Amino acid sequence: MSDLAASFECASRLLASGELAAAEVLLHDILHEAPDLVEAQANLALLYDRQGRAELAEATYRRVLALAPGLLQARLNFGLLLATQKRFAEAEACHLRALQDDPQSVDAWNHLGVLYASHKREAEAEQCYRTALALNPGHASAAFNLAYVLLRQGHYEEGWQRLEARDRYAALDRALALPRWQGEPLAGKAILIGLEAGHGDMIQFCRYTAQLKAAGARRVSILCHPPLARLLRRLPGVDDSIALGDGVADPHWDFWTPPLSLPYRFATRLDSIPGELPYLSAEPATVAAWAARLGAGEGRRVGLVWKGNPRFENDRERSLPSLNTLAPLADLPGLRFFSLQKGAGEDEAAAPPFPLTDLAPDIGDFADTAAIVANLDLVITVDTAVAHLVGALGKPCWVLLPDYKTDWRWLDGRDDTPWYPGVVRLFRQPAGGGWSPVIAAVAAALGEFASA
Repeated sequence: MSDLAASFECASRLLASGELAAAEVLLHDILHEAPDLVEAQANLALLYDRQGRAELAEATYRRVLALAPGLLQARLNFGLLLATQKRFAEAEACHLRALQDDPQSVDAWNHLGVLYASHKREAEAEQCYRTALALNPGHASAAFNLAYVLLRQGHYEEGWQRLEARDRYAALDRALALPRWQGEPLAGKAILIGLEAGHGDMIQFCRYTAQLKAAGARRVSILCHPPLARLLRRLPGVDDSIALGDGVADPHWDFWTPPLSLPYRFATRLDSIPGELPYLSAEPATVAAWAARLGAGEGRRVGLVWKGNPRFENDRERSLPSLNTLAPLADLPGLRFFSLQKGAGEDEAAAPPFPLTDLAPDIGDFADTAAIVANLDLVITVDTAVAHLVGALGKPCWVLLPDYKTDWRWLDGRDDTPWYPGVVRLFRQPAGGGWSPVIAAVAAALGEFASA
């Protein structure tokens, strides 16, 4: 292998492992020696993209494609960059050109499907994914993406099955060294519900503990993030809740399962969602302690959450720009507002633009948040874990949803949800987005709520 080839291989490894600074230095060295090496330029464009240097990435992609129009991966990556900037027409043209060059490209069909799904051309997205799967039935990403489209439409039978294509549990599989439950009889067996990345996923899908017990499991345990451990101990049917990091060296489990596999294993359909509420409860002593903290002032109590985890892929769309976005609600009489915001945005509650009691500094975990919610009349939140917590507690919750990449679990075109019937109300952005119409609708509803 030549020195140049070895350097390119090393740069590719660095890029793949996320060591962007080292990869950039090496790629510049390579291009100094071989300025027309388009593969190195394509990798540099991808590196700029991952660094968030969008203008430089675009210029580099255009240079690469001018030199090598048939470099498929570079064209696909460029299409993804354009899509993240919501330049949909340009991104579509980019993907269609890739398919013109290679109609058998599974990745091109998959990426085009993602593009269509992101702005609600779901029938076209579904066809793209199915074409990709016809070319390669084992393509996990296309199956996973198809699942999102199907689940959003309420087509649960195929949707849950396709969702099983996700592959993010390898580390947990190794750590647990247990067989993953595939629907075997559970009579007399012990099962561990494993970890999902999102707190909201854990709250929403750990409701199946009762179904596992009803299926005959003698013991049901949950492995969860530490902030959830105290809360999830109160789930019906759960025997123990283990915080990640406390160790899972228990030889007595027979199986483990991800929470998101439970709807599939129990053949959940829209009319058979286990929607009995509440399925979570707050600790009475903690409820009493927070009641004293909230005080006995007049007015209906409303909790607010305006931002989610910034690491979530669509957080820029689902989170409000700032607490000030909710300021029109403060003009309504008969209401007291309380901040439940933790993490990003929490600092805004320290100097709020309207009367707001900041509870976040004293919230230690989700059990605390549950106890606060038990003392409130309503929670208004963006699409984050608190929405699932409030719904699981059976308390009124209004969820503000983005138009762009609305999460599949809220289905399409509804202002309610069968996952939290009778308590969760959905306020959706209009086509094209924008929070002003949402806040106006919430203000109108809140005025009725305050005077009811």
